Amino acid sequence: MSAKEMQQIPVIVISGFLGSGKTTLLNSLLHHFPKSAVIINEFGTIPIDQDLLQKHHAPKATLVGGCLCCQTRDALMPMLKNLRMAWESQTEKPFDYVIIETSGVANPEPVLDILLTQKWLSARYRLQNVISTFSAISDENVLRFPQMQAQLAWADTIVLTHTDLVTERQIQKCFATIEKFAPNATKINAPFGAISPSLLFTQQTADKKTVQRNQAEDDLTAKRFKSICLRFENRIEWHLLQAVLIDLLTTYHRELVRVKGVIYTKEHEKPMIVQGGNGYLHSPMFLERREKNDEIGRLVFITDGELVNLAEDLMAKLQKVKQI
Repeated sequence: MSAKEMQQIPVIVISGFLGSGKTTLLNSLLHHFPKSAVIINEFGTIPIDQDLLQKHHAPKATLVGGCLCCQTRDALMPMLKNLRMAWESQTEKPFDYVIIETSGVANPEPVLDILLTQKWLSARYRLQNVISTFSAISDENVLRFPQMQAQLAWADTIVLTHTDLVTERQIQKCFATIEKFAPNATKINAPFGAISPSLLFTQQTADKKTVQRNQAEDDLTAKRFKSICLRFENRIEWHLLQAVLIDLLTTYHRELVRVKGVIYTKEHEKPMIVQGGNGYLHSPMFLERREKNDEIGRLVFITDGELVNLAEDLMAKLQKVKQI
């Protein structure tokens, strides 16, 4: 079969800075399009995002430890090749789409480069849409983090999230920022995470222009982020942990850019999703219990720079309320 006759699998790339709602958007897409293979790249040594997904039976893989512009990029190409070979080997195709969720600290350009310029992959995959989530409560961070600028610039579609938490004036300010970096992108306002997935699956990505990217600068800015990972062997009291997290997010408003995880509480039977950032702790959500469930809670704290004080403060506060 020639490349022209070959059926191409559509690929959707989801990017967006830490805490901007990528996994929430991914859950929404998978609810409407369950036959989608998923590749998740996340920052930190403990994979959390895969646990934040609702039940999903199509192929799922996680790349841990950094950003797709660094060492993890080398693992993406064979992963896509193996997915394709598995797809071709089955009469009843296991998935109709591939969705790649990049790390919050990643510039998505290397992923696009792989999909558009690697001959074997570009003949078998079609880049359908590059979506970037942009949190309305993090507009002030755009100039701080080059990754946010790149995520906007490379997007075909930008979903403005968390607009239910800000004023109309702030929303318009965000759209002005988005317009500056991505004037040709489709902009979607998604209060409370509400969005029609059909808007995201029907978009056809435009031909990507080539921009000069400093690989060394990308790697350097990615390395400025550090992570602290905690495990909770026993169920904890949510109201006590909640107070600790709110205190930390307030005290380290600029430095603590992301808190995420799944925990088990004494007050609730189901696993609880914990997410926060930009000085704000979001309302908890719950996952359905799963067959393979070790009931070990996990929290990841991602910081801008090395923050010894935060780690010490975190441990001291948790010990004080007897949560570790």
